Amino acid sequence: MEGGAAQYNPRTVEEVFRDFKGRRAGMIKALTTEVEEFYQQCDPEKENLCLYGFPSEQWEVNLPAEEVPPELPEPALGINFARDGMQEKDWLSLVAVHSDAWLLSVAFYFGARFGFDKTNRKRLFNMINDLPTIFEVVSGNAKKSQKEKTVISNHSSTKSKSDSKMRDSESQGKYLNQQQPAMNDDEEGLDDDDGGGGGDDENGETLCGACGANYSSDEFWICCDICEKWFHGKCVKITPARAEHIKQYKCPTCSNKRARP
Repeated sequence: MEGGAAQYNPRTVEEVFRDFKGRRAGMIKALTTEVEEFYQQCDPEKENLCLYGFPSEQWEVNLPAEEVPPELPEPALGINFARDGMQEKDWLSLVAVHSDAWLLSVAFYFGARFGFDKTNRKRLFNMINDLPTIFEVVSGNAKKSQKEKTVISNHSSTKSKSDSKMRDSESQGKYLNQQQPAMNDDEEGLDDDDGGGGGDDENGETLCGACGANYSSDEFWICCDICEKWFHGKCVKITPARAEHIKQYKCPTCSNKRARP
């Protein structure tokens, strides 16, 4: 379970934050793009199960650690027992909240173990706080928050760039490659010269529906035609070449939606 990770001890703020991001990405996969597999593994007939995230961006549903006290703080116990007793969306949100709490406990466990002072603890918290929580990603609140920011910024030149981005996405089958962000960078430079402002906000308005990370100009992205969420190609296993042949893209969550028995 955590065997290989037991020897991995991040000692600086940056290392602890990198550990946090890896575990977080793995747990977001379990609750979004790989939710069908996660749902099946959380069988209520089994013993107390926990959801673990690893620095390698992988996740695992397993029994809690046997050693007492454990090497690291333990995640919420018995998540599988509540699976069939509530709506799936509510159950996933509950697991997401507990996952957020566990990630914070692990990060600050490392901080306490390696003697982070007040300044470093504050730095670590601020770095973590800049990311949407797992709950915000799973519930869609992160996307709503970004939409509100978009409405406010659309009074300036950002609106014309957003319109351009929408036209580009429609003509390209709703996906972004590495060439388009380079064009946006040029446009941002023109906006800055004109005093329009808000150029840096454009990239911050798009979050990956799988890992919750902000838009990055050096990565391939694709948009779901059903829920209209954007995803890293690597998060949903779609390459630029494959995207060229997709007429209507459905993300894993939309593809897996079905009525529960």
